[in-house]
Amino acid sequence: MEDLFGGAAPYYARYRPGYGEAAMEHLAEAFGEDSRVLDLGCGPGTIAIPLARRVRAVLAVDPAREMLAEGRRLAEGVANIAWLPGDSTVLRALPAFEQVVMGRSFHWMDRRSVLAELDELLPPGGAVALVGPARQRGEPWQPDAQPWQPVERRVCEEFGLDIRAAADSFHATGEHHHDVLAASPFSRVESRVFGRRLVWDVEGLIGLQLSYSYSSPARLGERLTAFVETLRRALLADNPAGRWEQELVSEVLVARRP
Repeated sequence: MEDLFGGAAPYYARYRPGYGEAAMEHLAEAFGEDSRVLDLGCGPGTIAIPLARRVRAVLAVDPAREMLAEGRRLAEGVANIAWLPGDSTVLRALPAFEQVVMGRSFHWMDRRSVLAELDELLPPGGAVALVGPARQRGEPWQPDAQPWQPVERRVCEEFGLDIRAAADSFHATGEHHHDVLAASPFSRVESRVFGRRLVWDVEGLIGLQLSYSYSSPARLGERLTAFVETLRRALLADNPAGRWEQELVSEVLVARRP
């Protein structure tokens, strides 16, 4: 995972949109303000940092040390976050936690095995929350619907980059997190959807693209400059105004034992 996101952490921290205050408030209410929460696959703290203001403590765990470094930088002065290297294979070695949240990390894991292990580790009343793009009919991954996506796809194909290379994810299998949760020990699932309107410019979309594992600076290597310039020209050729609007719809799934 370190290599997958090599060089992406600064772009992830700057250009990946958060989930919004309303979503974080809902998540905190579901967990309770006295909870100790594990943010598994925390990245640069997209969830961990705003959530820490609302709960007792957050254990922020990620395999990429670059992501943890960005998180520490962004969370300067936030005392109730512990930043630890690790992934879903070391759950039993982590300090104790009472609730779990995962953002755009769950699809990288052996989802069924992780949920089975969390069933053994979480106390009674403990929940597993997933935060990410909302499920849409015909689209397993919501950003496919964004207005700049055809241009991005075309340039990525030109450079031999493919998001669906993550073969174990629901992007490739078509099995959404909803389905995995329904067949897990945490089969009582509540869903809330939160929408926001975002406006992007060219540099923002390029930065967003470099935050993805399949088009990270490490994946591009010496082709990075050529990729950035090709994507910039293609975006402006498609939309000379250089302004794109996005209806960002995020979903918070809170899953509990029956």
